[in-house]
Formats: sequence, structure tokens, C-alpha cells
Amino acid sequence: MRNTRPHVRPPEPGTTWEDEDFARVDWDWTELDRVTFLRCRFDDASLLELVTRRCVFERCVLTGAALSGSRHEGTAFLSCRFDRAKLFDVVWSACKLTGSQFPGATLRPMTSTECDWSYASLRGADLAGVNLSGQKLVEADLTDTDLREADLSGATLRHARLQSTLLRGADLRGADTEGVNWRGFDPTGVRLDLVQAVLFARAHGALVAD
Repeated sequence: MRNTRPHVRPPEPGTTWEDEDFARVDWDWTELDRVTFLRCRFDDASLLELVTRRCVFERCVLTGAALSGSRHEGTAFLSCRFDRAKLFDVVWSACKLTGSQFPGATLRPMTSTECDWSYASLRGADLAGVNLSGQKLVEADLTDTDLREADLSGATLRHARLQSTLLRGADLRGADTEGVNWRGFDPTGVRLDLVQAVLFARAHGALVAD
């Protein structure tokens, strides 16, 4: 079958693109450096092994985009939508994914280092066994997310939504859990530090002596 993907020339470093439609574009193995995309669409784009460095994607739509094996260094994905995107084997390094949504996306395995996932919606995502230690998840929506055996030690989980989140075997030690609803999930098998254990006990009505 003939390849019908448009071969749009990749943007030059330092350029800004607004309200552009890059649907079905073929940028496999492309490198993007300091490019800004505002309100652009990448529906069903082929972005395999894509490398981005210090780029900005703001309010972009990546529905069905194939990003497997891509690497992102210091790139910001702000309030983007990754509906049904293929993101396995993606490497995020010092990235901002604040306010982005990932409904139906394939997210694991992935590598995430020193990233900010605050206000992101990861509702129902499969993140079992993923290392998110030390990362920011302030007010992230983790409702129904599978985080079994995940490493969340030292993460910032302030006011994160953990309703019905699967956490058996997860490590929460040292995480900032201020504002977390300890009654919203089953903590069986979760590794907690002493402070978190006290918060959990109090949330369930226990009288903890000082």
C-alpha cells in the first residue's frame, strides 16, 4: 500500500508555529531543537524515535500519534492532549507535562527523570512498575491509575487524586502527601514512612498518641 503520510519539512531551530495542522506528518527519527508549537495538531502523526530538545508544545493535540522510542530533553508539553497516543519506551528528561491529558494512551514502559506532571490527567493509565521517584505530581489526577510496584518515593503528591488508584507494592516513602485523601484508595501492601502511616491511621479514625 502506498504511503500517504505527508512529508512536511521539520521546523528550523528557534521557530514558532501557531494553529498549524501537522496531521499524519512523518517525522520519524527527526530532531527538533527549541521549536515552539502553539495550538497545533498532530493527529495520527508518525513521530517514532523523535528527539526534542528545549521545545514547547502548548495546547497541542496529539490524538493517535506514534511517539514510541522518542526522547525529550527539557521540553514542555503544556495542556496537551495525547488521546490514544503510543508512548511506550519514551524517555522524558527534565520535561514539563503540566495540565496534559493521556486518555487511552500507552505509557509504559517509559523513563521519566526530574519531570513535572502537575495537574496532568493520568486517569486510568497503566503505570505499573514505573519509576516516578522525586517527581512533581501536584494535583495530578491518578484516579483508577495502575501504580502497582511503582516508585513514588520522594515525589510531590500534594492534593493528588488517588481515588481507587491501584498501589499494591508501590513505594510512597518520603513523598509529600499533603491533601491526599487516605480513604480513597486501598493501602494494602503500600510502603509508607512513619508520618504517612500516622496520617493514614488518623484518616480512618484511629487515635494516635503523640
